[in-house]
Amino acid sequence: MPARLPEPRPPLRRPDTASERRVPPVKDTDGTSHSPRTGPGTPGPYEAPGRASTQAPAESLFGPGAQFDRFFNDPRWALAVVRATVLEAAHPQIGAALADNSAFVVHPWRRLRNTLVSLQRMFGADEQTRQREAARLNRLHTRLRGTDARNQSYDAMDPEVRAWVVATLFESSVTMCRLSGQPLDQVTMEQLYAEFQAFLAALGDQAGHLPPTLPEFWQYYDRMVTEELQNTEALRIILFKLLEHLPAPPLFAGLPTVWATGRALAGPVIGTITVASLPEAFRRRAGLPDVLGAQALMQSAYMAARLAGTLPDNWIRTENFVGLLDLSPAGDGPGAEALGTLRARMKRAGALIRLITPVPAQQDGTRTSGNPENLRSAREFFHEVLDQTGDGYVDWPDLAAMARELCSRLDLDEPEETRLYDAFAAWWKELQGALDSDGDGRVSEEEYAAAAPSLAGPALIRVAEVLFDAADADGDQSIDAEEYRVLFRRGFERSVADAEGRYSRSAFVRDFLAFMSGRRRSTPYDPLLSDA
Repeated sequence: MPARLPEPRPPLRRPDTASERRVPPVKDTDGTSHSPRTGPGTPGPYEAPGRASTQAPAESLFGPGAQFDRFFNDPRWALAVVRATVLEAAHPQIGAALADNSAFVVHPWRRLRNTLVSLQRMFGADEQTRQREAARLNRLHTRLRGTDARNQSYDAMDPEVRAWVVATLFESSVTMCRLSGQPLDQVTMEQLYAEFQAFLAALGDQAGHLPPTLPEFWQYYDRMVTEELQNTEALRIILFKLLEHLPAPPLFAGLPTVWATGRALAGPVIGTITVASLPEAFRRRAGLPDVLGAQALMQSAYMAARLAGTLPDNWIRTENFVGLLDLSPAGDGPGAEALGTLRARMKRAGALIRLITPVPAQQDGTRTSGNPENLRSAREFFHEVLDQTGDGYVDWPDLAAMARELCSRLDLDEPEETRLYDAFAAWWKELQGALDSDGDGRVSEEEYAAAAPSLAGPALIRVAEVLFDAADADGDQSIDAEEYRVLFRRGFERSVADAEGRYSRSAFVRDFLAFMSGRRRSTPYDPLLSDA
């Protein structure tokens, strides 16, 4: 367990004197000393007396006037988020929670989309949206606690754990500016730190778990890096498995050759850049590799990302990227026609690549599309849908990951969210009782394939009923086309051919059961629960 931090401090304040603002230099990734907030060899404002920083206006802590809003749409932030994720995973509790509960290995793009959408809600100008999102995050984190396979406890609601997550985002934002040759000035850094402190406070955490001043923050950060972080299983998965075997996003579904070629080049490069950007003390202690030329590659990548910031705003806005993650090949949304044209060109490019490069053959995600009934095997369904955590078994964390995704997409309030979790928990008990033949508390692929396609019991029907009630916004016991689209928050091609163009409760339940029992593919449900 990590060492306890000091007891909560007084309310947050700004450093008032030169002595409070002075902090010792830290080592850069190449071993040179410098101020924590500036580039190598550049005197930092905390290293000499000067005027105190100006208190950031409260209205600028969230919304368009905030520093975070600018960073959120900065291309460098993509590198910073990957770096922050690795630092989070190196925390023993976070690493244990990720290894036990997270679907990030199987569904990294879905996890990225949800993270970006959540940050946008939390840092946006709408206070009601922020409070609603904070309540949702707290409910989600309350359910993430337990003991991992090494008997190590974790609790996502531990205030010190939550503080470290926020700390990694702040520090990586600062580092991305420094590594790209554009270090932050004192006032900007003070405002950015105040915004992240306000973010933590919006989640309901008391003051004190993040240090109140920047000098104290850097001392806290250095102590965490040198004393608390470990070479966890989750960290190794991210660096040495996920980046090099990243599944294709929905945009590239059915184009394995194109994706495999790009991933083979980009995956190792991103991994090398990320490792090179981590604190030297942690790299050395964790035994992470030192690749020849990695520092130069890292500096070049951050500089290139900085130059990309000069592109037109509509090219680099994060919400546009999130929109790409939501595009479905079979969708009927506003971007469907352009997506179809782009995919046709990529297929031609993939055919050319297969002719000139020895890329290993990969399974095509659309291999059964020619089948008029669009059937799939139980083993396919096991890996594509049920095994959300990718460990080769189905147990409660897998079904909980499904429930989390549905709750996030539907933006459910607490009563409906609880009903959905309870329904999934009952379904897990039903599956466990019927399929766990060896009594090990989980369901293997073989156990599932032997009997699951015939299972569609009362608990699974209850899951469908809860989803129907969430979709039936007007309570008329049927779902029209618009309600159906709102349910899944993505464009897809679906014919609601019931009487008067409405989708009845019985038809909805029947289709959901057909999908969740693994009997057939489904245009709406596959993107929601199967896509990476």
